[in-house]
Amino acid sequence: MNVGDSIPELRTTPDKYLPHRYAGASGDFNPIHIDKEFATAVGLPSNILHGLWMMAQVARANAAVADGDPRALKRLSVQFRGMGFPEQELVVTGTVKEEADGKVVIDTVAAQGDNQVIRNAEAEVSVA
Repeated sequence: MNVGDSIPELRTTPDKYLPHRYAGASGDFNPIHIDKEFATAVGLPSNILHGLWMMAQVARANAAVADGDPRALKRLSVQFRGMGFPEQELVVTGTVKEEADGKVVIDTVAAQGDNQVIRNAEAEVSVA
């Protein structure tokens, strides 16, 4: 991969039950994720996705450049910049911004429509 190359786009649509399954896997049962009525009562438009689930999709998209090997992902940093919602497609895109010594650094964004839920994400991936 070279500077300026795009990584393969990752598209995934979390179903309405994903926050419940992820709560069980992560141990994060905050009701803003799993109870739509509670979430709207505290001022949110709906229940929201777990930020760490969205971050996992960023990691997955970046690992794909190394044939999906998660061990190739050497570093990942993200900025959570918006709320993600079930039943809305999440699209992860990225562009190589540095390449040296068998590693690439990829600037990554995760968005639902115009809502960039993760921005300024940076992944370092071993591609050698």
